[in-house]
Amino acid sequence: MSEPPSILIVEHEYPLQGVLESALADAGFSSDILSSGEQAITVFIAGGKRHKALVTGVHLGGKLNGWDLARMMREKHPEITVVYMMAGADLDLWKSQGVPDSLLLEKPFQPERLVAALMAI
Repeated sequence: MSEPPSILIVEHEYPLQGVLESALADAGFSSDILSSGEQAITVFIAGGKRHKALVTGVHLGGKLNGWDLARMMREKHPEITVVYMMAGADLDLWKSQGVPDSLLLEKPFQPERLVAALMAI
């Protein structure tokens, strides 16, 4: 039996972390859920897991933001899918700050939208 696809989620809002983790598990994904960009880089580089996608907010715990995190991860693994979760004024920055070929989910969104986006990759 093959392992489920692994998704790296970086989100500082703890209630949203739980909702996303549950929705992804129900859809057959495994996930690593962290609240800071620094934690994510450590897991991504040091961990033995190959993540299929990065799902990140823009404002994270720690000094590293979601824009920089996605760029750093794409430098190491250009094929990783990036999904940004954001609201408000950050939406206007997605085209200029987001990595190429990334996806955008505007908060608030139904977890099923994230699952559908990940199933399509």
